Amino acid sequence: MSRKKKQLFITVLTLGIVILGTFIYKQFIVDKPKVFVVLWDSKLEYWDIVKAGAEKGFKDFGMDGKIVVAKNGTAQEQIKILDDVLKEKPDVLVIAPVHSEIFPKLEEFYTVDIPVLFIQTNEKWEKKTAYIGTDNIELGAKEGILMASQLQPGEKVALLGRQSSFEVDRLNGARESLEAAGIEIVVESNHLPEGNEKVNEVVTKEMKSILQEYPDIKGVVTSSDYVALPALRVVQEQGVDVTVMGTGGVLEMLPFVKEGVIPITVSQSPYDMGYLSIETSAKVANGENVNKEIYTSIDIVTKGNAQQRLEFYQKAIGN
Repeated sequence: MSRKKKQLFITVLTLGIVILGTFIYKQFIVDKPKVFVVLWDSKLEYWDIVKAGAEKGFKDFGMDGKIVVAKNGTAQEQIKILDDVLKEKPDVLVIAPVHSEIFPKLEEFYTVDIPVLFIQTNEKWEKKTAYIGTDNIELGAKEGILMASQLQPGEKVALLGRQSSFEVDRLNGARESLEAAGIEIVVESNHLPEGNEKVNEVVTKEMKSILQEYPDIKGVVTSSDYVALPALRVVQEQGVDVTVMGTGGVLEMLPFVKEGVIPITVSQSPYDMGYLSIETSAKVANGENVNKEIYTSIDIVTKGNAQQRLEFYQKAIGN
């Protein structure tokens, strides 16, 4: 090979390497879609499970992802977080909205063409690209069916819930199932505080009042495990035969099901929510159309499978 041809060969080879390197850099570094996930209440292990699912999604779908969790789960905290996220100009925002108060801030993302996906809470903001999470009316309906299966027609129950829209949906679903089964609802309280800081105190007071006014009550259906747990403690302390049922399948509730204190419960799939939110983000970032509502599974947790679920969650969050 002549010297001239050799130099030409080296030049072409070098150019090819540069082009290939640029392609690899763009594909795997520069062009990775940037996704921010904003959750709420860092004190609850529930959100650790959602976070674990999202982190697995980042790896599987090649996303440049970051997760921010509000410390106390307030709208004001989320608004401040969103201010910082907007400066980062993500390709997609995934958020578990605390309250409709954050909608004006989400409008700013919509204005600059950043798709917004809701997770866990299907608040009625029409400009969201999709909702990924539980069908909460169906979740409540299944909870009501399970409670009715533990009771006889005509027996009395109470409904206890918080003010957030998804918990109201759950109680609505539960009410329909209970009434269809002939169960009498003697108390329906959905004014409990939304956060978890005061819920123990308020539920404890409410539960003691219910047991005093209705000593023949047989069941308590709640909108969340975080409402069910303090109600269950009151029932245990007073030694009464009342079935307490929650929804969510959170870590703190699973040992009670495993030990048979609670016969059965209805569980969300927080890990799947996190994972599917990133899978959906990848599709949106690539310009694909996605369904407006992507529902995760609703699982029935019994004494027989509670341990398996507990171990999966503990492994997912590194406990």
